[in-house]
Amino acid sequence: MDMTGEERIAASRATVWAALNDVEVLKQCIPGCETLEKQSDTEMTAKVKLQIGPVSARFSGKVALSEIDPPNGYRIAGEGSGGTAGHAKGSALVRLVEDGDGTILRYEARADVGGKLAQLGGRLIDATARKLAGEFFSKFGEVVGPAPAAPPEAEPAPAATRGAGSRRGRQSRGRGRRYSWPSRMSFTTCGAISRAR
Repeated sequence: MDMTGEERIAASRATVWAALNDVEVLKQCIPGCETLEKQSDTEMTAKVKLQIGPVSARFSGKVALSEIDPPNGYRIAGEGSGGTAGHAKGSALVRLVEDGDGTILRYEARADVGGKLAQLGGRLIDATARKLAGEFFSKFGEVVGPAPAAPPEAEPAPAATRGAGSRRGRQSRGRGRRYSWPSRMSFTTCGAISRAR
C-alpha cells in the first residue's frame, strides 16, 4: 500500500530537520509509541502498541534511516513483530522544502502487513495506515511549530480618583462605627459571595 501527503510546519527547514533526527520528538509523534531508543546515528529500536480494527498488539522492531541528505530529507524504514497478531514493515521517503518562514514536509510511504493482520482486509489496513500517518505528521507539526500565544493579561483596575478619596475621608470621620465606603463595599461583596455559595 502506498501513501503520499504533506504538512506545512511553522518552523525553519533546519529546525524541522533537527526534529526529524531527535529521538524524543519522534517518540512523542509516533502513535502508540512506548519506547524509542537510539542505537546509532542511523538505527533505533522501538516498541509500539496499536489497535487495528479488532486486533490490539504490541510491536517490537527496528527503525533505520538511509538516503540521508541534510537538511533536505531522508528515508525512514521500520519493521516489527506483533507476536500472534502478525508482523508489519514500512518505509517513508521524507522531503523538506522551504516555504517562506515555514517548511513543507512531503512524504511518500509504503506499508505491508502479514499474519493475522493481513486477514483483516485491505480496506481496513489502508484506512488505519493512513490514519496513523496523518496522526504522526500532524503531531510532528504541533511539536515542532511555535507554542500557542498566551492570552493577553487583564488590564489593572483604574486607581481611585482624588474626589473619591476626599469623600472617603469625610465619611470615615463620622461618629460611631460608621465605615468608609470601601469597607462597606467589601462587606457587601462578601455578603453577596456568601449568598451565592
